[in-house]
This record gives sequence, C-alpha cells and structure tokens, in this order.
Amino acid sequence: MRVLLVNDSSTPSGGAEIMSLTLRDAMRARGHEAKLFSSRAMYGDAPIAADATCYGTVHPFRQVLRMANPSAYLGLRRILSEFEPDVVHVRMMTTQLSPMILLLLQRFPSLYHATWHEMICPTGMKMLPSLRVCQATAGVACWRHGCVSATAWPLLMVQGQLLNRWRNMFTRMVSNSYYLAQRLEEAGWGRSEVIWNGVPEVLQRGPLGDSPEIGFSGRLIPEKGAETLIQAFAQLKPRIDVPMRLLVIGDGPERTRLERLCSKLSVASMVTFTGAMTREESERRLQRAWVQVVPSICQESFGLVAAEAQMRGTAAIVTRRGGLPEIIEAGKTGTLVDPQDPMQLAEAIWPYLVDRSKAERFGQAGRERALRVFHLDTCVSKFLELYDRVILEHRGKTSKGDTL
Repeated sequence: MRVLLVNDSSTPSGGAEIMSLTLRDAMRARGHEAKLFSSRAMYGDAPIAADATCYGTVHPFRQVLRMANPSAYLGLRRILSEFEPDVVHVRMMTTQLSPMILLLLQRFPSLYHATWHEMICPTGMKMLPSLRVCQATAGVACWRHGCVSATAWPLLMVQGQLLNRWRNMFTRMVSNSYYLAQRLEEAGWGRSEVIWNGVPEVLQRGPLGDSPEIGFSGRLIPEKGAETLIQAFAQLKPRIDVPMRLLVIGDGPERTRLERLCSKLSVASMVTFTGAMTREESERRLQRAWVQVVPSICQESFGLVAAEAQMRGTAAIVTRRGGLPEIIEAGKTGTLVDPQDPMQLAEAIWPYLVDRSKAERFGQAGRERALRVFHLDTCVSKFLELYDRVILEHRGKTSKGDTL
C-alpha cells in the first residue's frame, strides 16, 4: 500500500511530529510505501525529516500562510501526482499548510487524523491566556480574550471558514482520544473513530535504585505545568529523609524562570535540567525514575509521554485534563490529580517515593497495559485496517458520482 502522511512540520520536536515520523517508519518496516509531506518550518534544532516539503516559517508571516499557503498546495499536488498514494493521511495542517491543501484531496481516499483542537480553536489548545480552559466557540471571543492578536484574528477566522467549507473532502475522520472525539462532535464535526497513539516497545527499565527520582519530560511552557511540579517537589523536601532528585527533560521559554524558582525554593541542587533531548536520550535518562509526572494544565488530546512512561515500566501521575485520564488506570498504573495544585500533587507523589514496592508494582502494571493497548504495532494495524475501509468507502462514492 502507498500511504502519504501529511503534517505541518517534520522536525521531531513535538508529539505530533514524532508520531508522524513513527507511523511512516513503522509502515515502511511492514513493507508498505510510506512518505511524509511537511513544511520546512524549523521548530528547534532537529533536522527536517520529511520526504517532500514546501515553504514554511516560524516568522510572524506564518499567520498569512495559515490561511493560504500556495507552496503547500503546489508541493502537495506534485507529490500526489508523482507518488499516486492509495490513501492520504492528514494530521496537523493548520499552522503551516493551510486549508488550501484540502482542494487536492477530492480524488484520493483520505482521512483527517485529529491530534489537537486545531479544527475548533485557532490556537489548538482550548486554553485562555490565564491558563483557564476555554469554553467559548471560536469567533470574536478569540480576540476578546487575547488568545490571538488583532492582526491575526481576521486571517484565522477566514481559515476556520475554509476548513468548515472544505472538510467534506475527507473520506473519514479519526481522533487520538475519546476526549478529542467528543469535543469535535460537540462542535459539529460529526463522529470520528478513535485510535490511541502507539509507542515503540522498549526494554523494561531495571530495578529501581536506592535514591528516589521523579521524572518530567515536556516543553517548558506554562501550559505543561512544570512550575506546579517544582512547587510540589519543594513541599516534599522536608518529608523525605533520603536523597531524592527531580529530572526535568525539555527546553523552552520558561526554563530560566523555572531554574530561578528552584533557587528560590532551595531545591536547585536537587533538580537537574537537561535541556532538549532526543526520544532515545530521554528514555535512557528516565530509566531511573520511580515515578513520572505529567502535570499539564492544557487540554492534552492524548499525552504521549505518559504512554511512553508506561511502556518503559514507570508509574505515572497525570492531571485530569483532556485525554490524559484515558492513558493510565488510576489506582493501578498511576494516579490522577487536579492541575495547578502543588499540595495535591505532592501528596500523590509521596507514596511512590517512600514505598519502592508500590512504584515497582504500578510500573509493571503500566507496562502490561502499554504492551496491550499502546503498542506501536497495534496502532499501525488499526490504521491499516482503517485505510482499507477508507479506500472502499471512497471507491463507492466515486462510482456513484457523489460529490465528496
């Protein structure tokens, strides 16, 4: 089968980019022809890894491209003509590629894979600048609440209108969590199937060491909640009578402020900031973690790092946000907490640090769950089955002369 994956960018700096590359490579490993089309926008220092590209940028001019990117249209038309895919799998597309690309999909079996709120929220986050969850419908509220600038607002409203006008170009829609599927249905996008993200199988981590360690992996931005974790860690310091550490993997605009917070709370010597790391490097560093914390404030559509923690065999603590509660089994593989509550988070972390057997037991149960439901092979098999159905459905519509 020839599969063309489409995503805004292909630098492996975020979950959507990593999953796009992972799916492409996994399908190739199964003997399928798979290619990835993306913009050349650079997010971080990692290289562009797509097979075909178009113009993209992180410059403010990007707001215009989000509405209409002629280079994306021409580049996608070229690879569609040359590659002639059996199915087109579109993932993130609104930050660089623009709705223009949808006009090219009518004669191809295609699916839209929702991985965040991009179709119903211009920022994709459903989060206000105050870090409260946004309950408003996209429109004037996006400008009034300060989510988008006055300059970008009209362009993004046009983008939203075009997405709604041309969304029927997709043969089928799939979401990466039940949470996101429900949000899209409530917003009028209809029902979508759900296929959870898959993670590659890795070797199970070895026995935990003598010194408790807490792991965090994510971009250092306010929405990821690292500040809450540091505050909780400081509260634990006087309660734990053995050396303990907090490992913070990732980089971003909040790093300097978070390092200063560690100094202010007198835990700087106990916290290690590694900066950005590859997936492989991150996995190696997290092998020693007794528990991994995902303290997100934003409405995560899935939460790849939580599934990766379970595949490794690490217990996970996640917030009740978005699709994160779907990933763990509370009371068996991890713990659920409310966001932005350092005291509650500290109370959730404490049992894992004082009872190594609990950390081991929850970690083992998490690995068993990950092998059962989050294994990459399972995810790829489900997509290949879906592709077959999308191809048949598209063939049936075109044979009847239906307008897609």
